[in-house]
Amino acid sequence: MATTRITTALPPNIDITKAELAYGEHMLPKLNRQLQDSTLMTRQRALNALCDVLHNPEHVSAALKVGMAKSLKKLLGDSDGTVRWKATEVLFICSNHAIGRDAILEFDLIQPISALFDDKHEDARLMSHRAVESVSHTVNGAQGIVNANLIKKLVEKLKTETDEIKQLVLDTLHYCMKVDTNQALAAQAMEVFTSLLGHATWEIRGKAARDIMDISFPLEGKKRAVKVRCIPVLVKLLADKHFHVRAQAAGALMSIAITTEGKRESISAGAVEALMKLLQSDESSDVRLNVIKAITMLAEAPSGREKLTTIVPTLRDIANTGGPMMQKVAKTAINVITWQP
Repeated sequence: MATTRITTALPPNIDITKAELAYGEHMLPKLNRQLQDSTLMTRQRALNALCDVLHNPEHVSAALKVGMAKSLKKLLGDSDGTVRWKATEVLFICSNHAIGRDAILEFDLIQPISALFDDKHEDARLMSHRAVESVSHTVNGAQGIVNANLIKKLVEKLKTETDEIKQLVLDTLHYCMKVDTNQALAAQAMEVFTSLLGHATWEIRGKAARDIMDISFPLEGKKRAVKVRCIPVLVKLLADKHFHVRAQAAGALMSIAITTEGKRESISAGAVEALMKLLQSDESSDVRLNVIKAITMLAEAPSGREKLTTIVPTLRDIANTGGPMMQKVAKTAINVITWQP
């Protein structure tokens, strides 16, 4: 005879770590109320659910309308590490959409997010850097980070953080230095970038060289690069195993060598010989493009021009067979090298 058996197992496909979603337009208002709940588990489950829901930009817009930005701002200072981590992850997901980046600026969330740079939980620190880096992709976002006076703090984090976070910081500074380099120079970013050129990870070496190029665009940056002796290190990176590092090192040398002092130091460090060798042997178009630009800068110096005359045939081949941009820079380099007073 059949009997009734009641199982103690949960129904299938039920995730107890996430809040149950209400139907339709009631979903986000309910989640917002749960974010403000006094029960820790309720807040955590609501945040986990939001990490899935807010990948849809329409849901991001609806979440802002019900006041979720203010709720998340409060949770950034929650006593529970998981809540802080997940609140920042929600904001990171929002920052991947234009409306979310605008909301982070509108509700002054950059400063509260950056407070988690010093969080004792690595997950919270990592997610806070991801959110800030995502915001920095726009001019307004980068300006917001600069206005929040975070550049010095970001530079300091390059000395102590994990390699994954260092890469995010270097990317954030890259975008911020497009709108302002003064804070980075004042924070001695050039010295820190130079110290990272010898890092074991090629991504960090390449991004450090790229950031040196960024910070060297103003005259003060070029002078600082010469002063801290980063040129010899950049010349060594022209022989790096990874093409991205070689390309960024050549770009940094190009930026520094605009000044007479930068040209002199680059030539003394053997940049001309290294660039000539790279132009003849490297197959990467990114590397060759930056190499030709750097060669053009060094050819403006008489001592550099004299050494570079042997590379003219190679440049003529590139000017005849390369792509439009490559042809343009090659022709410019030829004109500079073959110039007669």
